[in-house]
Amino acid sequence: MHSSTWTSLLLLGLANLVPEPGKAIYTISNGAQNSVIALPINSNGLLSQGTSTPTGGAGSNVLVVNGNKKEPASPDALVSQAALTVAGNFLFAVNAGSNTVTMFAIDPQHPTKLTMLGKPIPVPGEFPNTVAASAKNQLVCVGSTGAKSGISCASFSARGIGKMDQLRPVGLNQTTPPVGPPSTISQVFFSGDEETLFATVKGNPATNTAGVLGVFPVDQPCDARDTASVSEEGKLTSVDGTIVVFGSSPIQGSTDLFVTDAAFGAAILSVDAETGAASVKNKATIEGQKATCWVAISPDTNTAFVTDVGLDRIVEVSLTDASIKSVTDLSANGDPGLIDLRAAGSFVYALSPGNGTTLPAVTVMDARSKKQIQHFQLKGLGASKNTQGVAVLV
Repeated sequence: MHSSTWTSLLLLGLANLVPEPGKAIYTISNGAQNSVIALPINSNGLLSQGTSTPTGGAGSNVLVVNGNKKEPASPDALVSQAALTVAGNFLFAVNAGSNTVTMFAIDPQHPTKLTMLGKPIPVPGEFPNTVAASAKNQLVCVGSTGAKSGISCASFSARGIGKMDQLRPVGLNQTTPPVGPPSTISQVFFSGDEETLFATVKGNPATNTAGVLGVFPVDQPCDARDTASVSEEGKLTSVDGTIVVFGSSPIQGSTDLFVTDAAFGAAILSVDAETGAASVKNKATIEGQKATCWVAISPDTNTAFVTDVGLDRIVEVSLTDASIKSVTDLSANGDPGLIDLRAAGSFVYALSPGNGTTLPAVTVMDARSKKQIQHFQLKGLGASKNTQGVAVLV
């Protein structure tokens, strides 16, 4: 065989080892006139200028106690992960200030071009702050964390979202807007096989209340003409060893979940597939952390990357034993801290909403080398310190 043929085969093999980058990332402005900000991902993983598309709804802010006053929270205005999500070529975004959820079709050839399907759909809860969607079952579920709190779901199609069903309570006693971050819904998300809906709910250190994991099975229809639905009967487990449970992600190939906890760092939860009961399997106490709240699992490195709203760094954690693998200091880029993030290809995309003085930006990090390769400021797209959530189209 000629050397040129060997070279071609070698290059082809190396190319196959490098995962394809994503196509676009998305975030919401979460302003009075909410919008989805879409940024294209180039073939080298870098971002370029994108678009802003109105959701037809309004954003809002959780209240935080500052001395004797309650003030709008920022950054981390919604105290949640997944304020928007992608399922197939559809995108869903919450509107916390108008109690609605909006669905868009994504143009697969031009992924920053979004078309709203129908109108924003009312949810029965107040202050929706997190959304999950299953392409397999054509289901969308919204977590609401206001005075009317819980999880509601609906089927969806290429025509839009159906009527949301009744709330599944998660044991909160809140106001609208809610006072947090403790005692609020953190995230709703589907399992890797999309047969279970999970919800994480923060405990409260002041009342010695542990974090809660909600587990709701997906019921498949007996008649092929019917649609799947999320059971209204779920299990809520107070998970000993957790406190302020926040962002989460299923660990591929197991029933375990990786969760962050703003009180100490992160943990791996073991979830019983039959009963839905959950317990801490491994725990990561992250030294010097202020509020570790968001997680993305990289399929390229098979590790978790977590962020902290009070620190401009990304910490890599093992999915096996929750040991710390690496800490990447990003403070040279000037961001005050990072919130939601997603992984695609061999890259991690982490959002900093800024603080009103520093501009909102997305840091792109190489998941293999653990080095920043881009710091992309969100100029001219309506982003602010209220900007929330990251979703990715792969």
